[in-house]
Amino acid sequence: MKVIFNTDVKGQGKKGEMKEVSDGYARNYLLPRNLATPATADNINAMKLREKAKAAQIAKEKALALENAKKLEAVQVTIKAKAGNGGRLFGAVTSQEISKALKEQFDMDIEKNKIVQAEPIKTFGSFSVKAKLGYEISGSINVLVVEDR
Repeated sequence: MKVIFNTDVKGQGKKGEMKEVSDGYARNYLLPRNLATPATADNINAMKLREKAKAAQIAKEKALALENAKKLEAVQVTIKAKAGNGGRLFGAVTSQEISKALKEQFDMDIEKNKIVQAEPIKTFGSFSVKAKLGYEISGSINVLVVEDR
């Protein structure tokens, strides 16, 4: 009997996969526990529609990530920080501060865990920080740290 798995079943198949299993295994184990559904024409068509919708959603998210990468290249985020003698900051400029400044200054919503700093920013000046936007797309954020008076 052909079935479409609703969840991952160890040793048998993964969610969304269509596979041939023995009739008894399907009737007595998979179907009563709602681990799989019979592979009827309607269920196969529904599975294909879900796959198409998922592919369209991924394409939409990838396009949004590319758009955000282009926007990031064109902007420069200004962050005000306090410093002691010698121009060294009290603490460091964090990914959270960069994310918050992007939201306030340019209304761009980049999560703090997507911002990757090679080394902490502890001085005034201009820096380039990488942002991983997903789907192997990354952008560069230009950060300008100025003295807060």
